[in-house]
Amino acid sequence: MSSGDQGGEHDHPHGHSHEMPGGWDEWIANPVLRLLLGLLGAAVVLTVAGLVWLWPTGEGRDAAIEQADLVGLVTERLEAEVISVSDGPCSYSTPDNERACRVITVEPKSGPDDGAIIQLAEFSLEEFGFAPDVSPGDAVILGYEEGTDFYFYADRERRGTLLLLAGLFAAVVVALGRWRGALALAAMALTVVVLIGFVAPSVLDGNDPVVVALVAASAIAFVSLYLTHGFTPTTTVALVGTLGALTLTLALSWIFFELASFTGLATEEGLTLPIIVDDLNLSALLLGGAMIGALGALDDVTVTQVATVAELNRRSPALSTGELISSGVRVGREHIAATVNTLLLAYVGASMPLLLLFSVSNQSLDIVANSELIAVEIVRTLCGSMGLVAAVPLTTAMAAVLVSRGSNSEPPEARVDRLPPDRPPRWEDFAPEDAGPFDSDEPEDPDSPGGARP
Repeated sequence: MSSGDQGGEHDHPHGHSHEMPGGWDEWIANPVLRLLLGLLGAAVVLTVAGLVWLWPTGEGRDAAIEQADLVGLVTERLEAEVISVSDGPCSYSTPDNERACRVITVEPKSGPDDGAIIQLAEFSLEEFGFAPDVSPGDAVILGYEEGTDFYFYADRERRGTLLLLAGLFAAVVVALGRWRGALALAAMALTVVVLIGFVAPSVLDGNDPVVVALVAASAIAFVSLYLTHGFTPTTTVALVGTLGALTLTLALSWIFFELASFTGLATEEGLTLPIIVDDLNLSALLLGGAMIGALGALDDVTVTQVATVAELNRRSPALSTGELISSGVRVGREHIAATVNTLLLAYVGASMPLLLLFSVSNQSLDIVANSELIAVEIVRTLCGSMGLVAAVPLTTAMAAVLVSRGSNSEPPEARVDRLPPDRPPRWEDFAPEDAGPFDSDEPEDPDSPGGARP
């Protein structure tokens, strides 16, 4: 790279090439990276082919909805406002056996009785009864069975709260991440589209849940990483690491799901789905869900490792490939230790009621762990964690090879020019533009207190 080229690169601070000195030329020149690039190209072709082949027709979903309607699992949902709430004796209460109940009167805002005043079935206030804690003026959701013209309380209206939270989340992400944060939100939206518009309908069409989940996970990885971080060689390192670790996670999970003989019938959803969907492989559905669940953590680890190696190289361009790998893996160890514990806490936190039930069951810990409901989460956590562990050295090594080749192709003065200045933190450091917090169009004075370090 000539000095003119180096100056030209600083004339475009919003480019991505400054993040890691290794570029597409290094991928082509290195036989290992070239092989990985070929495998990645094959993964693109297989992913697109899988999306076309497995794209849902909607027939399976329509049939499942029709079957659910026949067995009484489908009811209409309507908005309503609470008009009055009164507590008193139940209609079936007697002087010798008094029972207290709550009567709720509502006004539907849609449906066949829009604007009418309807009294819901009374709710028992006894020890094991459930009575909604609502007040006049509250917005609620009613269930309506058309065949029997029957209304029942379904839930509180909380969509406004969810929209407020989503807006606050988007504002925080964009404020801190700026354009990169907006791209991350777009990637999240596309992920939801893939899960709802492709995965669920395709499985309902009768396609293998594992194959569907693998194709979806690959598509999500390609779209989310490239959309969020740009189509660059450095993003490609994270993508290859993600897909490689995901493949290992799939292999491990497949083996241990088979050894554990999971049926998928340990939950209420697992018992309900066979009633409305014919020939659904619930154990394969569990395995497919494990793949998609592991993808989020893998993205986190691989992107962090690439960023770590890039920053190490940027701060100390003289570090060798081996030193970059060693330092990157040290950081990765700490990340893995925290992530593994995070996965465990996430699963336990989502199952606190179940944890309480097991604690009062007077069963030993090994018997509790043997139950399918708990054993599935154990296998998911451990297999996913092994995939995370494998992602660290794989991604770190590829990133180190890439940046060290790029650094070695630069003259020493170009490498020194990439060193950041010493200065107090600024807001831009916490929400940097794509060019990085230390890049500037203004020349720096090495003799000034905030100048470049020798």
